[in-house]
Amino acid sequence: MKNMKAIISRFANRHAGIAVLVLLLAGGTALAADSLPALKDGRVPATLDELWGNYDPHTEPLEVEVVKEWSSDNAVFRYIRYTIGTFKGQKARMLAYYAFPQGQKTLPAILHIHGGGQSASFDVVKRAAENGYAGMSINWGGNTRLENWKPGDPNTDWGALDCTHPPQRNKKNLFAGTLTPDEFTLDAVESPRNSNWFLVLLAARRAITFLEQQPEVDRARIGVCGHSMGGKLTTNLAGIDKRVKAAVPSCGGSGHILESQTDLPGCERKKVSALELACVSDNAYIPRITCPILWLSPANDFHAHIDNMAWNWRNLPDEQVRFSIAPHLNHRHTEEHGITQLLWFEQHLKGAFKMPQTPRLAVQINGIPSVTVTPDGSRPVQRVDVYYSIDPHELTRFWRDAHAVKAGNQWRAACPVMSVEQPLFIYANVSYDTPEQYRNKISTFTISSRVWSAAPAQLQAAGVKATDKPDRLIDDGARGWRDWYQLSWDHPPLWHAFTRKLKDPKWRGPDGAKLVFEIKCQSDNTLVVTFHCNAWGALQPGKPAVDYSVAKQLKASPDWQTVTVSLPELTATDLKITAPLANWQTVTELSISPSGEIANGRKKQKVAGKPWRGPREIRNLRWEK
Repeated sequence: MKNMKAIISRFANRHAGIAVLVLLLAGGTALAADSLPALKDGRVPATLDELWGNYDPHTEPLEVEVVKEWSSDNAVFRYIRYTIGTFKGQKARMLAYYAFPQGQKTLPAILHIHGGGQSASFDVVKRAAENGYAGMSINWGGNTRLENWKPGDPNTDWGALDCTHPPQRNKKNLFAGTLTPDEFTLDAVESPRNSNWFLVLLAARRAITFLEQQPEVDRARIGVCGHSMGGKLTTNLAGIDKRVKAAVPSCGGSGHILESQTDLPGCERKKVSALELACVSDNAYIPRITCPILWLSPANDFHAHIDNMAWNWRNLPDEQVRFSIAPHLNHRHTEEHGITQLLWFEQHLKGAFKMPQTPRLAVQINGIPSVTVTPDGSRPVQRVDVYYSIDPHELTRFWRDAHAVKAGNQWRAACPVMSVEQPLFIYANVSYDTPEQYRNKISTFTISSRVWSAAPAQLQAAGVKATDKPDRLIDDGARGWRDWYQLSWDHPPLWHAFTRKLKDPKWRGPDGAKLVFEIKCQSDNTLVVTFHCNAWGALQPGKPAVDYSVAKQLKASPDWQTVTVSLPELTATDLKITAPLANWQTVTELSISPSGEIANGRKKQKVAGKPWRGPREIRNLRWEK
């Protein structure tokens, strides 16, 4: 037996890429067969049908292990592990949270897929149980920032593979869709089966099998949601697994636009191999989606580009898809957009709600562009907002508020432009009163129209007139923080307010001008004013983004006090950059906060503001000579 073990060990070491070892090291018993067949003649799958083939997520036993169980707030919580499959002769096991309301049966269920660098979410399954669902969140990244998890407790183990994020063993493979082989991939040749997207998606399909087998769950009512990388995986899962009855991808799943598709305005274009496009890209999965799906993503998201989505999702029918797009934000949502996820599942997994139809957007581009929005009137409409932009750069684009005016059952707005050499992008948000049973969460919910766009050639051919002019008054403050977005707003002194309005040519700073605004502050404090320049290479491609800042001292006063910022007083927070900011032309974002980072001489200094007393208000943000 010792000689047999030595022979098998040498064989395994020499042939690590072979998928199946036919003997165990003890007893001569056959090893479990791999979950995926070996490649035939080295030929890799070239389509989704070939990639998934006859794979059945029910075939192999899950071998479920309950690691921990506890009860709290009328809900049962469990750490469980299940077998994903066997790959290169080794089993892969997934750790997950599972929760459900105590004593209930035939529950709808929601599978949650976390994003990159994150962990399975206890909060997600807790909220699911509170709302009458069974909830499951898989820990595909293998991270340990988990509720009630202790060192030594079992965790996700991908066996012979490394699909963790960040990668635990293969530091060179930072995730993702790479098809290139290495010692931790499934195939020894370039293959879509080497992509972590495929393997985590397979694990998610096995998670649905787990939910199907739970006595509390109605297997006919399973939904899926996920954020960021989890959003992409949610989109793909909805396309490949018909057991998904409703889906909500958040900040993921917009798909690819190829470099050759130059006639599309905006969009993030990439060079994508034919194999990746056919087997790994969202583009392959989106046309296969048949379940109701809600696009939940902000207008400036870096991971799910809004223009890519508008093109790649254009053929999903209105009765199947809804959109909820928060303006100005990147990779997060406001509460009135976030609540749409719960409402979507309430409709499609419980039948307890009916989401209004997608607002109809009619755009006229002969003369001054104008918009007519017709919302679904089945629920009381609280407000309608029309946003438009002339900026081709998706991530740093400022969305102008077109000031929609009600006219009968419609809302109308003009969208004047400064030039017909720039594209035009438009969408509308319709906010409704939240039904009474959900009012404790948020008073309104918002759904969005589809995103409309036109390239300069289209605008010119239609006879668009450029009538808009530059304006030195950036924000009079009459509408509060409407053109801004906020972070840590409920936790002074950590609050930050940001606007991209200074990037828009209408409000871009003239050479030599000073930025001036008035603010109220009822205690002695510091205000850090930061100009974020060339973010994402938007204005100077290939050059780095640089922040320039200055700290302004404020005195306690119930009255408005003036803050003035000039170019010479700004310093780069990157100490390697000694050149001053020459002009305002590269500013992509302005932020103000009582805390932040400045350069003090040749040292970085963190400014920790004091508790902010009184309202956070500004007015008359303007350029002055």
